[in-house]
Amino acid sequence: MAAASDLYFAQQSVGEMANLAYLIGSREQRKAFVVDPAWDVQGLIDLAAGDGIEVVGALVTHYHQDHVGGEIFGHHIEGLAKLLEIQPMPIHVNKHECEGLIKITSVSKSDIVEHEGGDLLELGGVGVRLIHTPGHTPGSQCFHVEECDQSGQLVSGDTLFLNGCGRVDLPGADPRAMYESLETLKRLPDDTTLFPGHLYSPEGQDSMGDQKRTNPYLRAASVEMFLNFMGQ
Repeated sequence: MAAASDLYFAQQSVGEMANLAYLIGSREQRKAFVVDPAWDVQGLIDLAAGDGIEVVGALVTHYHQDHVGGEIFGHHIEGLAKLLEIQPMPIHVNKHECEGLIKITSVSKSDIVEHEGGDLLELGGVGVRLIHTPGHTPGSQCFHVEECDQSGQLVSGDTLFLNGCGRVDLPGADPRAMYESLETLKRLPDDTTLFPGHLYSPEGQDSMGDQKRTNPYLRAASVEMFLNFMGQ
Protein backbone atom coordinates (compact mmCIF):
# COMPACT_ATOMS: atom_id res chain seq x y z
CA MET A 1 0.00 0.00 0.00
CA ALA A 2 1.39 3.42 -0.94
CA ALA A 3 2.26 5.77 1.89
CA ALA A 4 -0.06 8.70 2.50
CA SER A 5 1.03 11.90 0.80
CA ASP A 6 2.78 14.52 2.93
CA LEU A 7 1.94 17.19 0.35
CA TYR A 8 -0.07 20.24 1.37
CA PHE A 9 -1.20 22.06 -1.80
CA ALA A 10 -3.74 24.83 -2.31
CA GLN A 11 -4.67 26.97 -5.33
CA GLN A 12 -6.31 30.34 -4.70
CA SER A 13 -7.76 32.92 -7.10
CA VAL A 14 -6.63 36.45 -6.20
CA GLY A 15 -7.03 39.96 -7.52
CA GLU A 16 -8.50 41.59 -10.59
CA MET A 17 -6.28 40.07 -13.29
CA ALA A 18 -7.30 36.41 -12.93
CA ASN A 19 -4.17 35.59 -10.92
CA LEU A 20 -3.67 32.28 -9.17
CA ALA A 21 -1.55 32.01 -6.01
CA TYR A 22 -0.48 28.75 -4.39
CA LEU A 23 0.54 27.19 -1.10
CA ILE A 24 2.98 24.25 -1.26
CA GLY A 25 4.19 22.48 1.83
CA SER A 26 4.32 19.57 4.24
CA ARG A 27 1.33 18.37 6.25
CA GLU A 28 3.65 16.63 8.71
CA GLN A 29 5.78 19.70 9.35
CA ARG A 30 2.75 22.03 9.07
CA LYS A 31 4.80 24.47 7.02
CA ALA A 32 4.40 25.82 3.48
CA PHE A 33 5.75 28.18 0.86
CA VAL A 34 3.43 30.74 -0.71
CA VAL A 35 3.81 31.19 -4.47
CA ASP A 36 3.39 34.71 -5.90
CA PRO A 37 1.73 36.35 -2.88
CA ALA A 38 -0.15 39.39 -4.17
CA TRP A 39 -3.54 41.16 -4.03
CA ASP A 40 -4.73 39.52 -0.78
CA VAL A 41 -1.65 38.57 1.16
CA GLN A 42 -3.35 38.27 4.55
CA GLY A 43 -6.01 36.10 2.95
CA LEU A 44 -3.33 33.66 1.76
CA ILE A 45 -1.74 33.56 5.22
CA ASP A 46 -5.18 32.98 6.75
CA LEU A 47 -5.98 30.21 4.24
CA ALA A 48 -2.89 28.33 5.36
CA ALA A 49 -3.52 29.06 9.04
CA GLY A 50 -7.05 27.70 8.70
CA ASP A 51 -5.48 24.40 7.69
CA GLY A 52 -3.02 24.53 10.58
CA ILE A 53 -0.14 25.49 8.27
CA GLU A 54 2.50 28.20 8.82
CA VAL A 55 3.86 30.06 5.79
CA VAL A 56 7.66 30.06 6.07
CA GLY A 57 8.83 31.39 2.69
CA ALA A 58 7.77 32.93 -0.61
CA LEU A 59 8.44 31.47 -4.05
CA VAL A 60 8.45 34.00 -6.90
CA THR A 61 7.76 32.93 -10.48
CA HIS A 62 8.69 36.38 -11.87
CA TYR A 63 8.76 40.03 -10.91
CA HIS A 64 5.62 41.45 -12.58
CA GLN A 65 3.45 43.50 -10.24
CA ASP A 66 0.36 41.30 -10.41
CA HIS A 67 2.44 38.44 -8.97
CA VAL A 68 4.59 40.22 -6.37
CA GLY A 69 2.99 43.64 -5.77
CA GLY A 70 3.87 47.17 -6.84
CA GLU A 71 2.52 50.09 -8.81
CA ILE A 72 0.86 49.45 -12.18
CA PHE A 73 -1.48 51.60 -14.27
CA GLY A 74 -1.80 54.06 -11.41
CA HIS A 75 -2.89 51.37 -8.96
CA HIS A 76 -1.09 49.82 -6.01
CA ILE A 77 -1.09 46.02 -5.65
CA GLU A 78 0.01 44.65 -2.30
CA GLY A 79 2.52 41.86 -2.42
CA LEU A 80 5.89 40.88 -1.00
CA ALA A 81 6.31 44.07 1.02
CA LYS A 82 3.00 43.33 2.77
CA LEU A 83 4.04 39.72 3.35
CA LEU A 84 7.27 40.79 5.05
CA GLU A 85 5.32 43.31 7.13
CA ILE A 86 3.09 40.50 8.39
CA GLN A 87 5.90 38.00 8.92
CA PRO A 88 9.58 38.22 7.87
CA MET A 89 10.58 35.24 5.72
CA PRO A 90 12.96 34.42 2.85
CA ILE A 91 11.91 35.24 -0.71
CA HIS A 92 13.17 32.62 -3.16
CA VAL A 93 13.87 34.00 -6.64
CA ASN A 94 15.96 33.10 -9.68
CA LYS A 95 19.20 35.10 -9.65
CA HIS A 96 18.36 36.74 -12.99
CA GLU A 97 15.15 38.17 -11.51
CA CYS A 98 16.63 39.69 -8.35
CA GLU A 99 17.33 43.19 -9.68
CA GLY A 100 13.89 43.54 -11.27
CA LEU A 101 12.17 42.25 -8.14
CA ILE A 102 13.90 44.81 -5.93
CA LYS A 103 13.03 47.62 -8.34
CA ILE A 104 9.36 46.66 -8.56
CA THR A 105 8.68 45.78 -4.92
CA SER A 106 11.35 47.76 -2.98
CA VAL A 107 12.12 44.70 -0.85
CA SER A 108 15.64 44.49 0.51
CA LYS A 109 18.26 42.25 -1.07
CA SER A 110 18.79 40.81 2.42
CA ASP A 111 15.25 39.39 2.24
CA ILE A 112 15.99 37.57 -1.04
CA VAL A 113 17.56 34.15 -1.59
CA GLU A 114 18.93 33.96 -5.14
CA HIS A 115 18.76 30.59 -6.86
CA GLU A 116 20.11 28.75 -9.85
CA GLY A 117 17.85 26.66 -12.04
CA GLY A 118 17.74 23.13 -10.68
CA ASP A 119 17.93 24.10 -7.00
CA LEU A 120 15.74 22.05 -4.66
CA LEU A 121 13.82 23.33 -1.64
CA GLU A 122 12.45 20.79 0.82
CA LEU A 123 9.79 20.75 3.52
CA GLY A 124 9.34 17.33 5.10
CA GLY A 125 8.86 14.75 2.38
CA VAL A 126 8.02 17.37 -0.23
CA GLY A 127 10.58 18.85 -2.61
CA VAL A 128 10.15 21.89 -4.85
CA ARG A 129 12.51 21.87 -7.84
CA LEU A 130 13.17 25.34 -9.28
CA ILE A 131 13.16 25.25 -13.08
CA HIS A 132 14.62 28.33 -14.78
CA THR A 133 12.29 29.16 -17.69
CA PRO A 134 13.33 32.48 -19.25
CA GLY A 135 11.25 34.00 -21.99
CA HIS A 136 8.48 35.96 -20.30
CA THR A 137 11.17 37.59 -18.13
CA PRO A 138 14.90 36.76 -17.83
CA GLY A 139 14.51 35.02 -14.47
CA SER A 140 11.10 33.42 -14.81
CA GLN A 141 10.95 30.09 -13.00
CA CYS A 142 8.50 27.23 -12.59
CA PHE A 143 8.14 25.01 -9.54
CA HIS A 144 8.04 21.23 -9.95
CA VAL A 145 6.66 19.62 -6.82
CA GLU A 146 8.37 16.29 -6.16
CA GLU A 147 7.26 13.60 -3.74
CA CYS A 148 8.27 9.96 -3.65
CA ASP A 149 5.87 7.63 -5.50
CA GLN A 150 3.47 10.48 -6.26
CA SER A 151 2.61 12.24 -9.52
CA GLY A 152 4.24 15.67 -9.65
CA GLN A 153 2.71 19.12 -9.91
CA LEU A 154 4.07 21.99 -11.98
CA VAL A 155 3.30 25.55 -10.91
CA SER A 156 4.16 27.45 -14.07
CA GLY A 157 3.56 31.14 -13.41
CA ASP A 158 3.33 33.07 -16.68
CA THR A 159 5.54 30.66 -18.63
CA LEU A 160 2.87 28.09 -19.51
CA PHE A 161 -0.91 28.44 -19.42
CA LEU A 162 -3.62 25.98 -20.30
CA ASN A 163 -3.49 26.00 -24.11
CA GLY A 164 -1.30 29.11 -24.09
CA CYS A 165 2.00 30.58 -22.94
CA GLY A 166 3.29 33.87 -21.56
CA ARG A 167 3.72 37.08 -23.51
CA VAL A 168 7.07 37.77 -25.14
CA ASP A 169 6.51 41.40 -26.15
CA LEU A 170 7.23 42.99 -22.76
CA PRO A 171 10.56 44.45 -21.52
CA GLY A 172 13.03 41.65 -20.78
CA ALA A 173 11.10 39.07 -22.79
CA ASP A 174 12.80 36.77 -25.28
CA PRO A 175 10.69 34.65 -27.66
CA ARG A 176 13.53 32.25 -28.53
CA ALA A 177 14.23 31.68 -24.84
CA MET A 178 10.51 31.03 -24.32
CA TYR A 179 10.58 28.33 -26.99
CA GLU A 180 13.52 26.62 -25.28
CA SER A 181 11.81 26.89 -21.89
CA LEU A 182 8.68 25.23 -23.23
CA GLU A 183 10.85 22.49 -24.72
CA THR A 184 12.26 21.96 -21.22
CA LEU A 185 8.79 21.68 -19.70
CA LYS A 186 7.73 19.22 -22.40
CA ARG A 187 10.22 16.76 -20.95
CA LEU A 188 8.19 16.45 -17.73
CA PRO A 189 6.13 13.25 -17.40
CA ASP A 190 2.66 13.25 -18.96
CA ASP A 191 1.00 12.64 -15.60
CA THR A 192 2.44 15.86 -14.16
CA THR A 193 -0.43 18.21 -13.28
CA LEU A 194 -0.06 21.75 -14.63
CA PHE A 195 -1.15 24.66 -12.44
CA PRO A 196 -0.78 28.03 -14.25
CA GLY A 197 -0.30 31.55 -12.91
CA HIS A 198 -3.62 32.82 -14.32
CA LEU A 199 -7.10 31.39 -14.66
CA TYR A 200 -7.48 32.10 -18.38
CA SER A 201 -9.75 29.08 -18.95
CA PRO A 202 -12.61 27.50 -17.00
CA GLU A 203 -10.29 24.88 -15.55
CA GLY A 204 -7.51 25.66 -13.12
CA GLN A 205 -5.38 22.62 -13.98
CA ASP A 206 -4.64 20.01 -16.63
CA SER A 207 -2.19 17.18 -17.21
CA MET A 208 1.01 17.88 -19.09
CA GLY A 209 0.11 14.97 -21.34
CA ASP A 210 -3.12 16.66 -22.41
CA GLN A 211 -1.32 19.97 -22.87
CA LYS A 212 1.32 18.37 -25.08
CA ARG A 213 -1.52 17.21 -27.32
CA THR A 214 -3.68 20.36 -27.32
CA ASN A 215 -1.50 23.40 -26.57
CA PRO A 216 -0.33 24.85 -29.91
CA TYR A 217 2.72 26.46 -28.30
CA LEU A 218 3.90 23.08 -27.01
CA ARG A 219 3.11 21.46 -30.36
CA ALA A 220 5.30 23.86 -32.37
CA ALA A 221 7.67 21.63 -34.35
CA SER A 222 10.43 24.23 -34.63
CA VAL A 223 11.52 27.57 -33.22
CA GLU A 224 10.53 29.17 -36.53
CA MET A 225 6.96 27.84 -36.17
CA PHE A 226 6.84 29.04 -32.58
CA LEU A 227 8.05 32.53 -33.52
CA ASN A 228 5.38 32.67 -36.21
CA PHE A 229 2.74 31.81 -33.58
CA MET A 230 4.07 34.65 -31.42
CA GLY A 231 4.02 37.14 -34.31
CA GLN A 232 7.82 37.42 -34.40
